[in-house]
Amino acid sequence: MKLLFSVLRILVAAAIATAIVGQLAHTANLANQANPASVGFVVVNFFSFFTIDSNAASIVVLVVGAALVVRRVSPDPVLFTTVRAAVVTYMVTTGIVYNLLLRGIALPQGQTLAWSNEILHVIAPIYLLLDWLFAPGRVPLNWKRLWAILSFPIVWVVYTLVRGPLAIDSATGKEWYPYPFLNPATSANGYLSVTFYVILIALVITAIGAGTIWISRRRTIVS
Repeated sequence: MKLLFSVLRILVAAAIATAIVGQLAHTANLANQANPASVGFVVVNFFSFFTIDSNAASIVVLVVGAALVVRRVSPDPVLFTTVRAAVVTYMVTTGIVYNLLLRGIALPQGQTLAWSNEILHVIAPIYLLLDWLFAPGRVPLNWKRLWAILSFPIVWVVYTLVRGPLAIDSATGKEWYPYPFLNPATSANGYLSVTFYVILIALVITAIGAGTIWISRRRTIVS
């Protein structure tokens, strides 16, 4: 069982890394063809997507998790379990939000690679959840750890809403936001709509984060 999860973690981490690099290379290439001076701006935008940040963090967690299994560290350190719970929360949120709100909508990152898109929004979130449920080493988390889980989404949404009006896309001359529901200029009711979605997604993240902690407390896996 331990060896299985160690191998699976490395394979999924490699798949996620390939998906991120593939989409980044494709997006940067399109930007370079259109306007070489915009490549830097486009790369910063690429890493401003919650999806990309969450998947990049997943690579780190999966590789570290595989190393802990190989080194026979059991149970996992509380700090690692907390970070792992946070990443699971972000990835499950990514899968839910994308497939309910964003699937089929063109996002401002250039032409989307279908295979990369499915790995980042479907395969990786599903695996991270299954890994949390069944992989060895997880320890019970204190409910106070929920604040640690929520810290990155809070920082990210503040960064996004502050940067948006300042990030002018040279191709369109308009403000740049990673997701259409965060753009007050294109939302039906401006900042009112943005506020609604921010609160809604915050509730979803909080619920999922609480769920990950609840699972850790209900079913501890240390073998």
